[in-house]
Amino acid sequence: MQGKYDDIRSHERYRMKKHQPLSMWSRAAQFSPFAALTGYDEEVGEAARLTDSREEMTEDELATLNAAFAQLIEMETERPRVAIVYFKPDSHKPGGAYVTYTGNFRFFDEAEGKLKFTDGTIIPAADVCQIHFELSPLQRRFMNSGPLSV
Repeated sequence: MQGKYDDIRSHERYRMKKHQPLSMWSRAAQFSPFAALTGYDEEVGEAARLTDSREEMTEDELATLNAAFAQLIEMETERPRVAIVYFKPDSHKPGGAYVTYTGNFRFFDEAEGKLKFTDGTIIPAADVCQIHFELSPLQRRFMNSGPLSV
């Protein structure tokens, strides 16, 4: 059985004399995929990103937080080093993330209700969940020295 183009299959491919053929790389570039939907990958990534919901604190947790907050304000002049766990709301979707920040406390701005730190970081007091005080090197050395003997 003879095919429709069997008579020309054995012929050599025609090459133009004045034009060089494209390299394999250039030919492939002509058929490479293009972004038909610009921004689609970013939207899919944003939708896949998970956020946490804000947890309500118990009365015991609130009492502990209030005591730590009062101690922090009392120690304001000493610039204590603290680790603050706070809820940072997400700017693009509902929810957010719990973040831990460690730094030296500078002061509490009552008018704005914000904690301010020596490096310029500002944390809203309403978002704070936990406050952990870090020991200074002198306090650590005193704690590790053991009981005092008389």
